[in-house]
Amino acid sequence: MQRIVQPELLDELPARDPRATRSRRDLLRLNRLMGHHRIMAEALSKTCSNAAPKRLVELGAGGGEFLLGVARQLNGRWPNVAATLVDRAEVFDAQTRDEFSTLGWKVNFAVADALTWLRDSQAETCDYMVTNLFLHQCQDQDLAGIFSLAANSAKVVIALEPRRGFWPLLCSRFVGQVGCGAVTRHDAPVSVRAGFNGSELSALWPDKRNWELSEGRAGLFSHLFIARRIR
Repeated sequence: MQRIVQPELLDELPARDPRATRSRRDLLRLNRLMGHHRIMAEALSKTCSNAAPKRLVELGAGGGEFLLGVARQLNGRWPNVAATLVDRAEVFDAQTRDEFSTLGWKVNFAVADALTWLRDSQAETCDYMVTNLFLHQCQDQDLAGIFSLAANSAKVVIALEPRRGFWPLLCSRFVGQVGCGAVTRHDAPVSVRAGFNGSELSALWPDKRNWELSEGRAGLFSHLFIARRIR
């Protein structure tokens, strides 16, 4: 199946539009159903050295609820993490920040386009840079740019994305059966067609000599990419 990147309705709606708010709730439900919090938490734990990371960045973070769910999955194993959550829509709220605080995480919200933020923050380094259901919205040229900047900033980069294939595409047409609204019913198949399989993301990584790359299926519907600096 050829990769096709098309606009998603959620990205075109004003951040506070009720349809956008409902779609973000739908995505939280779908993340739980796909096991994304668990998959990301396991990937973080697997790539972690003896010491817990000090700084983590999430690109395309939405309102922060996904990373909050991951932090809960880690169940106190990563205390005192400083997390920067980057999203071009200003949909963060004080309650989410407070819930991070109860887990010992200190969060900073940055309202910016991911690529622009990376360019403006090249001097900043982090232990981890993660994305969830975000990279599939980017054309290969922008992905290569994001990866180039990420490789200069992070020690580990983890992306959890839709897996492009006939089974995920078929199932994406039935998200209404689990209560998703019209925006998500439109966007789900669009996301799958823009997703990844094989080693497509690894092929775009700029430095294969100094990084260990792994990529493949995760769960029934997802694609997991991990890049870890080895020297």
